[in-house]
Amino acid sequence: MKKLLLIIGAAVLLLVLVVLIKTVTFTSETFDVASVTPVDVPDAALERFQKAIRYKTISFGYPATPDSAEFYGFHNFLAEAFPLIDSLLEKNVIAGYSLLYKWQGTDASAKPVILMSHMDVVPVDEGTLTNWEAPPFSGEIKNGFIYGRGTMDDKVGVMSILEAVEMSLNDGLQPKRTIYLAFGHDEEVGGEQGAGAISRYMEEQGIKAEFVVDEGGYVSDGMVPGVSKPLAVINVAEKGFISYELTITTPGGHSSMPPKNNTIGSLAAAIVKLEANQFPYKMTPTLQEQINIVGPEMPFKQKMAFANTWLLGGKILEGLNAHTTTAPTIIKGGVKDNVIPTSATAVVNFRVMPGETTQEVLEHIIEVVADDRITVKPVSSINEPSVVADHRSPSYQLISKTVKQLMPGTIVTPGLLGGGTDTKHYRNVSENQYRFFPIRLSPDNATGFHGINEHLAVDNYKEVVQFFHQLIKNMNE
Repeated sequence: MKKLLLIIGAAVLLLVLVVLIKTVTFTSETFDVASVTPVDVPDAALERFQKAIRYKTISFGYPATPDSAEFYGFHNFLAEAFPLIDSLLEKNVIAGYSLLYKWQGTDASAKPVILMSHMDVVPVDEGTLTNWEAPPFSGEIKNGFIYGRGTMDDKVGVMSILEAVEMSLNDGLQPKRTIYLAFGHDEEVGGEQGAGAISRYMEEQGIKAEFVVDEGGYVSDGMVPGVSKPLAVINVAEKGFISYELTITTPGGHSSMPPKNNTIGSLAAAIVKLEANQFPYKMTPTLQEQINIVGPEMPFKQKMAFANTWLLGGKILEGLNAHTTTAPTIIKGGVKDNVIPTSATAVVNFRVMPGETTQEVLEHIIEVVADDRITVKPVSSINEPSVVADHRSPSYQLISKTVKQLMPGTIVTPGLLGGGTDTKHYRNVSENQYRFFPIRLSPDNATGFHGINEHLAVDNYKEVVQFFHQLIKNMNE
């Protein structure tokens, strides 16, 4: 017995020693670059941004039915606001409302680059209007912040890209690579008619891009506990998106004689089963790289977990939401309080991890629910997980370099986006799809995405313009 205890004690001591050694030696392989003086962004750029917010380019539902007056008004505004782009770049209107500009490069052998964003915004709940600090389509500036739909998602992208290109044209810059500016009109409802149509046009033209830059990344300020430095997350992949409707059909009946497995109760049980049988968490090369970069910046206790994912990685993966998620979002059923309905429906949304498919999600639902009375069908656009871009490619390093030049001391890491962007439509145009604008995300403004008081710091808007201006400059080196 004593010998056994000694063996156990030695094993525990060895385990502790291994954990401590891995923690102490845990460092990230980051590189520093010399800072640069960012381009001066005039106040007139901010005024143009304010005007852009005032166009109600709203996507209400799938499929999108755009308000032609608002979208065409916005198109005309862009032509007037950016005269050099309008006169010097080739412009195509795709699918009636989306815009594609071509800035011809001097090197025909170099693959082009796509800078993209979307013009549409989500609606505002009328019942929340009194809770806004400023009207949601005013572009009003208060206390150093600009308020309105699109300040974060995603007219900030459209306007900052155009500002950067207009400045570069004004300076006489001629890009070596051809640069496309792609602005969809229906990203908020899946992007099939907008970005989907643009990408199909590019495929037909035989265009293969070196890389794509879109929304979906950010600079975290205080969003990651224990990390004091700004953290720039360049998302190199995004989860897939699918909503399935579960419909149960029964004979129904009078509520005074309920059957053992009634309609609504059985559907509720199916939902409980799905929530109790989640998809497993998964470590991926991208998430491991993120852990390797961010972990060394953590306080010792958290650093210990990040340095020893082989032992303590489960909680980290949970925190990163590294699995296909299950979220019941809609449930309907019943017509009267004393009638057991003959049918009821529920909608469950899934965000699908790279490496898994929407078909596997469907098979999972059928297997877990195991109820022949329940049918399952998709009720949303079917978006498979994106390709995973190379976070060690020259393209990624170019974006990372640009961030570090303009934001010295910032940690830069690849990541996985849980939400969806228009980038997914470009999988056949480029394998290197990067989701990043240097929007500073903090606990103060994070709820503004699709919520109340969407707003962006005036200085941060100028930083986004400076980022694209410097990125274009760096591409010419």
